[in-house]
Amino acid sequence: MTASSTVVEIVNPATLRSRIAELGAQLSTEYAGKVPVFVGILNGSVPFLADLTRSADLELEVDFLGLTRFGEGGRVDIAYDCATDLTDRHVVLVEDIVDTGLTLSSLRGMIEIRRPASLATVTLIDKSARRLVDVPLEYRGFEVGDEFLLGYGMDWENAYRNLPSLWAVMDFATFVSDPACLARAALEVRR
Repeated sequence: MTASSTVVEIVNPATLRSRIAELGAQLSTEYAGKVPVFVGILNGSVPFLADLTRSADLELEVDFLGLTRFGEGGRVDIAYDCATDLTDRHVVLVEDIVDTGLTLSSLRGMIEIRRPASLATVTLIDKSARRLVDVPLEYRGFEVGDEFLLGYGMDWENAYRNLPSLWAVMDFATFVSDPACLARAALEVRR
């Protein structure tokens, strides 16, 4: 199997930039006259958060929140809390990907007890087909299937977050045996 059949670029850099600019414009309109706090969920949201905040034409603040999961039940806890007091603030959670909704549901509950003025979620990727918990997603970049995604903040063993596009792993066993196939495929696409 070739690298190009093991991994496939599904969203190129230009399409990412365009869609993120659209989301930034939408957020600019909806939060006009307010100073929202964009809270990036570490680590995957960092590239999306950076581009999204640069495309939003409004005064805003940025903070981060890191989560951990424990045990088989996947209990979510805060590993790194934001420094900003979210009480009476307009909070925009920025996620790289939402699939089952379990993590986001727990996260929203943790934020809601801080009594924000409003709470919204913007995600780059929505895997709604995997949803187990109905959770509000006020803004979404792209809806995708069940593929394992890499690039633009999404990783495999902390690699590939820096790719400027999104890639789907079509053959996971082959990818695991040769993870460098993604680097080769990405290099080929850029030529």
